[in-house]
Amino acid sequence: MIERVLPCIGWLRRYDAEAFHGDALAAVIVTIMLIPQSLAYALLAGLPPEVGLYASMLPLAGYALFGSSNALAVGPVAVVSLMTAAAIGNVAANGNVDYASAALALALMSGVFLLAMGLLRLGFLASLLSHSVISGFITASGLLIATSQLKHILGVSASGHNMLELVQSLIAHAGEANVPTLVIGVLATAFLFWVRAKLKPMLKSLGFGPVMADALAKAGPVAAVIVTILAVEFLGLDGDGVKVVGAIPQGLPPFSVPPVDIDLWRELMPSAILISIIGFVESVSVAQTLAAKRRERIYPNRELLGLGAANVAAAVSGGYPVTGGFARSVVNFDAGARTPLAGVMTAVGIGLTAMFLTPLFHQLPKATLAATIVVAVLSLVDLGALRRTWNYSKMDFAAMAATIVMVLGMGVEIGIITGVGLSLVLFLGRTARPHFAVVGQVPGTHHFRNVKRHEVITSGKVLSVRVDESLYFANSRWLEDMLYDMAISSPTVKHVVLICSAVNAIDSSALEGLEGLSDRLDAAGVTFHLSEVKGPVMDKLKKTEFLAHLTGAIFLSQHDAMAALDPEATAAAEKGERLPGSRSRHTA
Repeated sequence: MIERVLPCIGWLRRYDAEAFHGDALAAVIVTIMLIPQSLAYALLAGLPPEVGLYASMLPLAGYALFGSSNALAVGPVAVVSLMTAAAIGNVAANGNVDYASAALALALMSGVFLLAMGLLRLGFLASLLSHSVISGFITASGLLIATSQLKHILGVSASGHNMLELVQSLIAHAGEANVPTLVIGVLATAFLFWVRAKLKPMLKSLGFGPVMADALAKAGPVAAVIVTILAVEFLGLDGDGVKVVGAIPQGLPPFSVPPVDIDLWRELMPSAILISIIGFVESVSVAQTLAAKRRERIYPNRELLGLGAANVAAAVSGGYPVTGGFARSVVNFDAGARTPLAGVMTAVGIGLTAMFLTPLFHQLPKATLAATIVVAVLSLVDLGALRRTWNYSKMDFAAMAATIVMVLGMGVEIGIITGVGLSLVLFLGRTARPHFAVVGQVPGTHHFRNVKRHEVITSGKVLSVRVDESLYFANSRWLEDMLYDMAISSPTVKHVVLICSAVNAIDSSALEGLEGLSDRLDAAGVTFHLSEVKGPVMDKLKKTEFLAHLTGAIFLSQHDAMAALDPEATAAAEKGERLPGSRSRHTA
């Protein structure tokens, strides 16, 4: 029982030397990768660089207690950092609270919201965000983040909340570009792209093992950091206008208390909810992908608790909202992490860095951190998804395109709200006019198929219609009118059979609609029947007065319905024959 509350007890009980070696190696590699990323993402969030380190310590331990993934690496990520910057920027602009305090409050609210969802077992709600919306949001956010970092690579002051404002500001200040900064930024970006694409294959061709080659490739950002720090230090580039990180406080994160301000919480609430949902969806997607490779299982509700604990930990240790990161989680997995203890070891490594090594980052150019962000986020951009989605579903493409346009044009929060809203509208539109098929009997069989797709025999007396959607308030009136019009349009039709093999639920509105349809058809001299009703749906129908209103019967199968309502046509169809009055229909 206690394992269900604290999953860590299970893997700690089975912990051995092999798991320790895998976790330790993964922790070393992820720590090396995470240090420059943490500093960079903190700056992206509009916070001091040390906050990125703080957000990479205690949250890892919080997740390890409750999370269900053995490989997920929690910490600052680009998209959440951008959303944090937008959220705290709005409230801090009022002058009532500083950036750091607003970030703590946002982390606490996100953590509490995630914990509440986990306790209420609401992990399934993540499915309400369609993949097309998430893909569009991440792609647009990647482009927006990369554009926002160009000011650091150019060494200019530029601002903006959307793509148009950023581009206009960058163009207006392009003439002020600092040449040494530009050189550092361009070279660092080019180097990191080369490392990502070419270094690992080159090292393997030189005889390095796969693990070592991968570890060295992932340490590319650290090499860029070291080289550019040395360049600034020995060439005195900070005196030539190259902006550096500056002094970073040494030591572990201080215990912090988020501000208790109802007005502040009310203003941050929408952002906290969006950050929580986006972070959870991204985290679960990564965790499930990695778990599948080892045939492990991820529990969404435990993930909610783990991420909630991580964000609460961030709030009390000087951090800001965190979630599971794709890149670092893949590195953690590939490096051999076997349990969440690898995350705890990573936290220890980050803690040691904060205690002893932060003075070394004083001369770190902000252009190098910007290059790190640009390379990381551009790997998330998938413009090809637009073409693939267009080819597959125009509705999903509309949701994806609208999300991208709104994120780039209006900002991250309005963009994701637009995408989610449009997805719901499209879902309602699709289910309000669900696919249906008039079916007939396949000659020589007991099977019934769509008359537009197969060569089938239909009865002149019986209209058989299959609806491929659950019945609820949005489609009940449409279904009632459609079946009635089809029935009365043919004078020979005496029976209408609604095939419910794809109907998983019937709500009260649809139930009333079916009762009304039965009465309307009865007045026209047509009997209304159902067939292939699923057990759970039938159980609910038996609790109502619907069966008393139904003028016809409920058949176990469509073949039973046809055998009872038009036995001659059914028998002939089974022999491959067609009686007068029946029709053979198929698509040419």
